[in-house]
Amino acid sequence: MLTEALLDEARGIAGRITALRRAIHAEPELGLETPRTLAKVRAELADLPLEWREGPSCTGAVVVLNAGKPGRSVLLRGDMDALPMDEETGLPFASTLPGRMHACGHDTHTAMLAGAARLLAARAGDLAGEVRFMFQPGEEGYHGARFMLNDGLLDPLPEAAFALHIMPNAPHGMIGSRAGTLLASADMLDIAVVGRGGHASMPHDTRDPVPVACEIVLALQAMVTRRFDAAEAVVVTVTQMDAGSAHNIIPDRAQLKGTIRTLSAGNRGAVAQAIRQVAENIAAAHDCAAEVTITEGFPPTVNDTRAVALAEAVATALPDGAFMHMPAPIMGAEDFSYVIAKVPGMMAFLGVAEAGADWRHCCAIHSNKMLVDETVLPRGAAFLAGCATRFLERGWE
Repeated sequence: MLTEALLDEARGIAGRITALRRAIHAEPELGLETPRTLAKVRAELADLPLEWREGPSCTGAVVVLNAGKPGRSVLLRGDMDALPMDEETGLPFASTLPGRMHACGHDTHTAMLAGAARLLAARAGDLAGEVRFMFQPGEEGYHGARFMLNDGLLDPLPEAAFALHIMPNAPHGMIGSRAGTLLASADMLDIAVVGRGGHASMPHDTRDPVPVACEIVLALQAMVTRRFDAAEAVVVTVTQMDAGSAHNIIPDRAQLKGTIRTLSAGNRGAVAQAIRQVAENIAAAHDCAAEVTITEGFPPTVNDTRAVALAEAVATALPDGAFMHMPAPIMGAEDFSYVIAKVPGMMAFLGVAEAGADWRHCCAIHSNKMLVDETVLPRGAAFLAGCATRFLERGWE
């Protein structure tokens, strides 16, 4: 069976996959500029017959494998950027750069994608069509996929696209996903409550924005639960509140910041309108003003049903393979959503908890203590390579 052979071959290059992951992990880079990470990928793949494409907007690259046989085209994606946080894992290859850590697993995504490229390059003579490997920076809020699309690096668009994201608090080796919406949109919320400051002992001579801001925070929670169907998850979370400079001064302004998560374009627009209505009218009731700014982030990540069926077939064909159909979306967000909004495709999750561990108690992504069982990485590389191979051979059959 092809998928079993791919896994055997992936285990044969496990040392290379792990070494690349550790090298990237030790030197994490942020945002759209990840030149050292890309250089490590280039060095790892330098001996393979690949065409490299880069654009002006970021350090992303699309690497093309095409042996000249006409056929379909498929894209596999891995992200390269890290998070701005200090690492506390104690690993011998922990981040050497203060305030930076690969706490979302992008180092593993890149390493597995490079492994898939090596697996498929070894079979290039048997592949009819083209495989593209998208090494993308700027996933952590920087819209790297959108920049690469705008730079034309994916043109002409492939016929299918697949991505894999690790999950450290999920069963060892489990691959899971769902058809339809997998992840939410993520928009940023800023509300400035503008009043009139003064002495804290004479609040009646001011228009104190602080209690108004507090009232808005509470009202937003009620707004979500009373104006949106609980079956169609909407999350509005205020995460920052900033006001004042001393214990006896009422400030002129109070600033609120937070995040908005929705699962549909309709709710995305409706919740933005409702937030403005709530904030502006509460502020007006207290003779203050509210300045609401909503900055659009990633759209929802919506998986194609055919792509999920293909991924399930590949996952279950792996030795000891299984596929978990997720019952509900996750309210996190992903900028792979930009790609599969234009190309039929899907993202899956790969459980990387240590074999036999109580995965429910493992540190999750974005934890500075997050750990990965690296023995799972060859399975991820084989899965990606299997998705590409199956699509080139059968399309959506």
